[in-house]
Amino acid sequence: MTTQDPKPSAPPARKAAAVPEPAEMPAEGTQAARHASARAGRASAVLEDYVELIDDLLTEEGEARPTDLARRLGVSHATAIKSIARLKALGLAYSRPYRSIFLTEEGHALARKVRARHRVVVDLLKAVGVPDDVAESDAEGLEHHVSEVTLEAFAAFLRRTGGKT
Repeated sequence: MTTQDPKPSAPPARKAAAVPEPAEMPAEGTQAARHASARAGRASAVLEDYVELIDDLLTEEGEARPTDLARRLGVSHATAIKSIARLKALGLAYSRPYRSIFLTEEGHALARKVRARHRVVVDLLKAVGVPDDVAESDAEGLEHHVSEVTLEAFAAFLRRTGGKT
């Protein structure tokens, strides 16, 4: 087990802008509003994947480098750098020259939230008969696009039926 560097002091705290949830979009019921919600969901899904992977890399390897993120996510180095810059602007991550990327407390909290969402979706898919490997794969897409209301309904169903969550 690799231990993480002593936590470097984070830059001065900024008010973190929340990653928008699809359910927070205007509920006008129009086709345009639904598409706007889907686009916001895709944008937040990308950032959530980065935050979760950074957290995983810090835990598993003690560092999270842009090169590792790009390789694991199957994107170019430039794309990874651009996404990291967005995380920094949102107050979810920070770095220093020639060092790894680190998560702020808000970033760590988001990683925990994303992991919990993933677990609920996987457990629900398994509960309805989806094979384990398919449930894990499908959950990667679904976990980012369900509203909090739907996620809580999934969790309540699993509790009633003896599912894991």
